[in-house]
Amino acid sequence: MADALEKHRRFSVFREQDVNFIECAEFFFLATAHEKSVDCSFRGGAPGFVRVTGPAALEWSDFDGNSMYRSLGNALKSPRIGLLFIEFGAQPKRLRVNGICTLVNGPTPEGYKMIVRVDADEIFPNCPRYIPDLTKAAASSFIPDETGTSAKPDWKNAEDLCEALPENDPHGR
Repeated sequence: MADALEKHRRFSVFREQDVNFIECAEFFFLATAHEKSVDCSFRGGAPGFVRVTGPAALEWSDFDGNSMYRSLGNALKSPRIGLLFIEFGAQPKRLRVNGICTLVNGPTPEGYKMIVRVDADEIFPNCPRYIPDLTKAAASSFIPDETGTSAKPDWKNAEDLCEALPENDPHGR
């Protein structure tokens, strides 16, 4: 499955639906690491605070935070980062973006302290099952019930991935 996903679902440039998703996002999670310092943090703002600036590039203005600089401190020493965009709701979405970041001192167009630019080298949508529908305060319909049965995610019907499903997949091939 990993090989099939790598071949068919990992992109080197943003697709139109990725750009729309990213630029409408009100938040994302940022992962950084340097030596023993690992950090995952929340970044949020009004829709449009993350801007896609090229075929595989995006940026956002870094807002004032707690001044610990764990995420951006790690990124300064080791610029490889990961971003996770999630949309909660009846039609959940998840998109991962990995790449190399550059920190550009401000002021930014909005007056904040710096811009974080990312040159993405891995762009891949991720299966959204288990993401709860927070708009209805409902759990994901893909969480198995007491018998172990769960709804089949749409991606398991994709012709280019079906053959890569393990033989013991609960939804069959």
